Amino acid sequence: MSNSAVSSGAKGANFHGISLGIPVMLMLLLGMMTLRIPPVMLDAVFTFNIALALVILLVSLYSLKPLDFAAFPSVLLVATLLRLALNVASTRVVLLEGHNGGDSAGLVIQAFGDVVVGGNSVVGLVVFVVLVIINFVVVTKGAGRISEVSARFTLDAMPGKQMAIDADLNAGLIDQDQARERRELVSQEADFYGSMDGASKFVKGDAVAGVLIMLINIIGGFAIGMAQHDLSANQAIQYYTLLTIGDGLAAQIPSLLLSTAAAIMVTRINSEHDVGQQIVEQMFTDPRALFVAAVIMGVMGVVPGMPHVIFLLLALLAGGAAYMQFQKLNKEEQQQDLVDTEPEPDESQIDVSWDDVLPVDVLGLEVGYRLIALVDRAQDGELLSRIKGVRKKLSQELGFLVPTVHIRDNLDLSPTFYRITLTGVTVGEAEVHPDKWLAIDPGEVFGKVEGIATKDPAFGLDALWINESEKDHAQTLGYTVVDPSTVIATHLNKLMQEHAAELLGHDEVQQLLDLLAENSPKLAEQLVPNAVSLPVLLKVMQNLLTEKVPVRDIRTIAEVVIDASAVGTEAEYLTAIVRVALGRLIVQTIYGQIESLDVITLEPELEQMLIQAWQKGSNEAVVIEPGLAERLQASIVSSAERQEISGKPAVVLVAGSIRAQLAKFVRFSQQPVHVVCYEEIPENRQITVVATIGRS
Repeated sequence: MSNSAVSSGAKGANFHGISLGIPVMLMLLLGMMTLRIPPVMLDAVFTFNIALALVILLVSLYSLKPLDFAAFPSVLLVATLLRLALNVASTRVVLLEGHNGGDSAGLVIQAFGDVVVGGNSVVGLVVFVVLVIINFVVVTKGAGRISEVSARFTLDAMPGKQMAIDADLNAGLIDQDQARERRELVSQEADFYGSMDGASKFVKGDAVAGVLIMLINIIGGFAIGMAQHDLSANQAIQYYTLLTIGDGLAAQIPSLLLSTAAAIMVTRINSEHDVGQQIVEQMFTDPRALFVAAVIMGVMGVVPGMPHVIFLLLALLAGGAAYMQFQKLNKEEQQQDLVDTEPEPDESQIDVSWDDVLPVDVLGLEVGYRLIALVDRAQDGELLSRIKGVRKKLSQELGFLVPTVHIRDNLDLSPTFYRITLTGVTVGEAEVHPDKWLAIDPGEVFGKVEGIATKDPAFGLDALWINESEKDHAQTLGYTVVDPSTVIATHLNKLMQEHAAELLGHDEVQQLLDLLAENSPKLAEQLVPNAVSLPVLLKVMQNLLTEKVPVRDIRTIAEVVIDASAVGTEAEYLTAIVRVALGRLIVQTIYGQIESLDVITLEPELEQMLIQAWQKGSNEAVVIEPGLAERLQASIVSSAERQEISGKPAVVLVAGSIRAQLAKFVRFSQQPVHVVCYEEIPENRQITVVATIGRS
């Protein structure tokens, strides 16, 4: 059987087994509303309704987070429809058979009318009213208000959460699949709370309908009993009132259970524990609260007139629980203090050796002692996993394995400072507050939040260190809010991108050659050392990385270097030839999939003058007068700023003979500027000149 046949069969099975379930159930509900149901079947449906309400309540209690029971609004609607259908069916039976009294409307209604309220219509009416007040005024109203507020704040926070996901994706902390999952969770969370806001109205309407149905049953039953069945006023009130109250209680109790489940779903928070575990862990783990409660209960127990046994018994239970919890905490503290310590060796007897000369780490991260928790997995530190994600993403982008980041604590640093080093030299440092979140102003926010003013270490944007309680509020105002681990990981990612050329060494190039040899052994054999030496190939790759060109396409690089080595083996010459071969990659890295490329060019006179100056000057710098150099720098920066404002990259298009020198000239300008030559532009791309730079 073909795969298509199997798929078709699976779909058919799904259609007959699942897709018809809800329509059939709705048809049954419609039948209950329109057709007369025997009392026996009515008992079965009443019992099923109570069991369904209990199951829904228990599922809401054991759910770890609201989205674990995302179908709750739909389930609430179906349960409400079932209860309303039961009300209609039971009303019909009560009005038709109520004159017979007893179990004429079913055993469940009789049990709630006789057993629960003792056959007293006044008591039953009071109990029913109390249940309605609890359900409608207390539980339903509070849950509805929480649902409304949660829905509004969840929708307001969506843009900030989306920006935080994009920030993590750009920083390499998550991949595309993880970002997609997070966006789906954000969307599902907004849909859930929006649905709960509307679903709470079902419960509210159901409570109102219960009151109206009860009044209709009593008045209608009283009239039918006296007018059609010749009952006395007392008999009509006794029969129909008890049956109506039994019917109302049988429906109101499941309604109260569903209202409680709805309230639990909207008041709980995401956690690794269910509601019961959260309550136990947060209420009964502090022995002080239990001890004070035991003392108060004991004092009340010795007051004359009080039920001494009950109060003193509860005081003993609370005191015992407090003592046991105190002993448990004491034992945990003692175990934590029992740390194996080794005697420190006598330094006067140890001679100096090569072990005292520590190798310099290519990449290092030093943290103050208050930041140690961020890198300690035992304390739920996330920085290590964030750095791992950064290294993985950057290695995939650049084309080689980025060196490991060696992390160590440094007592010479301030407690909340960190320092990033490259071959032992500091390239970046900043301060983070481990107990706060960084709210970054992306340039357009709709309000202010209280916090410690600072700058984003990675990009220099205005930012504030805020308390975690202000996180959601800041996101609704448009701030990008990130945790301290993300701040450090993003800063590290930016510095690694800027110094990518320095991260590539002989070992990394040799590993790239080993990978090339696995797929193209002849090509790798001809490349090193036959065509060029390993240091020359390393210099070519470093030149590419310096200008943000990845070296992923090692096959193309090897082929071009082998062909060009017959003419010359200078690193600068080989770099220019390789760049032309990687033209499509370079243009795609800068522009993406845009067909029309906006570029900045030089006036022919200025370009010719720079060509002549380079030919007459050294190979290290373009020899031009300082005034012209200053004006050229200012013009390029001004044009780059205009491109940045329009949201487009700043690219200067020049002749190939001066491309490398001009790239060095603008490398450290205020604005990021790409310098490409005409030969690097693919033939299928169109060029649009947006600015021309002249001598004046």
